[in-house]
Amino acid sequence: MKRGPQVILPKDIGLIMAYAGISKESVCVDAGTGSGWLALSLARVAKHVYSYDIREEFIRIAEANRELLDVDNITFKNKDVTKKIDEKEVDLVTLDFQNSDKALPNAKRALKKGGVVLGYLPNTEQVRIFVMKLNKLKFTDVHAVEMILRDLLVREEGVRPSTKGVWHTGYLVFAKRGA
Repeated sequence: MKRGPQVILPKDIGLIMAYAGISKESVCVDAGTGSGWLALSLARVAKHVYSYDIREEFIRIAEANRELLDVDNITFKNKDVTKKIDEKEVDLVTLDFQNSDKALPNAKRALKKGGVVLGYLPNTEQVRIFVMKLNKLKFTDVHAVEMILRDLLVREEGVRPSTKGVWHTGYLVFAKRGA
C-alpha cells in the first residue's frame, strides 16, 4: 500500500485486532485515516469500517489503497470525530490523531456496551491524558501497552537478537464501554 502520513504497522494492527476481538460481524470506526493501513486491515476482517479524517488529501491516499486492495466494505468520511461520530452500536473505535482524547465522549456514545476504544499514542504524556479522560468517562478495563518486536539473527554459529528492526512505534491504550 502507498504511504503518505505515518502509518500504523502490522505489528500493532495485529495486536489491535486481537485485543478488540474483531470478527466478520464487527463494525468499526477508525478516526485518523492517514494512509488507511489500519482501516483497510480492519476491513479485511470486519463487516464494515467507517474511517474519518479531517484532511481530504489523506482520504485520497486511503481511497487509492482501497482500490489497490479491492476492499469494498469501508466508508471514508471527511469529518471531525471530536464534533460527532455518526455511527451507533459499533464494536470498535480507534483514535489515531493529535489530541484524540477530545473524541472520547463521542467514541463512548458510538460504542455498544462492551465495545472497545483504542488510542494509538506517540508519547507517554498523551497516554496519561488519554487514560485520565477514560477514567473520568467511566470506561472499564483500561489497559496500556507498547508492542516491541525484535527480529532474531539466525546463523550457523548461533542465534542472537538482531540490531535491526522496528522497536517503538506507539503506545496502545484499550478500554471498554461499560453500562
